[in-house]
Amino acid sequence: MTLSLSNLKAPKVRKKKRVGRGDGSGRGTYSGRGLKGQRSRSGGKRNLKRRGLKQSLQQIPKSRGFKSFRPVYNTVNIVQLSDVFEAGSVVSPARMLAAGLVKSKNRIKVLGHGVLKNKMTIQAHRFSKSAERAIKKAGGNIQVIIIKINAPKSKELRNKLRNKQTHARET
Repeated sequence: MTLSLSNLKAPKVRKKKRVGRGDGSGRGTYSGRGLKGQRSRSGGKRNLKRRGLKQSLQQIPKSRGFKSFRPVYNTVNIVQLSDVFEAGSVVSPARMLAAGLVKSKNRIKVLGHGVLKNKMTIQAHRFSKSAERAIKKAGGNIQVIIIKINAPKSKELRNKLRNKQTHARET
């Protein structure tokens, strides 16, 4: 038998399940949802809160996380500085970067690990207390580089911030 329009059969369409139409309908009383519980309530099947929530949370990979607003400093020990630079030199962030002691010259903190042998002037954004003591003990100088934070450009924003600061001081 060949296929033609005269002998085509209509596709079998399943009837939609009509629930909550009385006890005689076959899906009455609880409408196939069972008795109590979260799944029996409206909106309960989506986003299950109670049952197995911990397991579903454990399956989510820890890829989200957050980005900290706290700035990250490149650290340099005074031992590294005394090994690389000669006595009497001015050690700037650019020279530290060129020597390969830091990855970027943005924010540098000098730490006091080891002994500083040479007298030198060190420029950095921060110094630990032990590093300050060691540099001064060796007869060197410290120059703190101040990071300038851009102020808001519009006068309205500046005034808003100023008002907030004054209110904070008063309370």
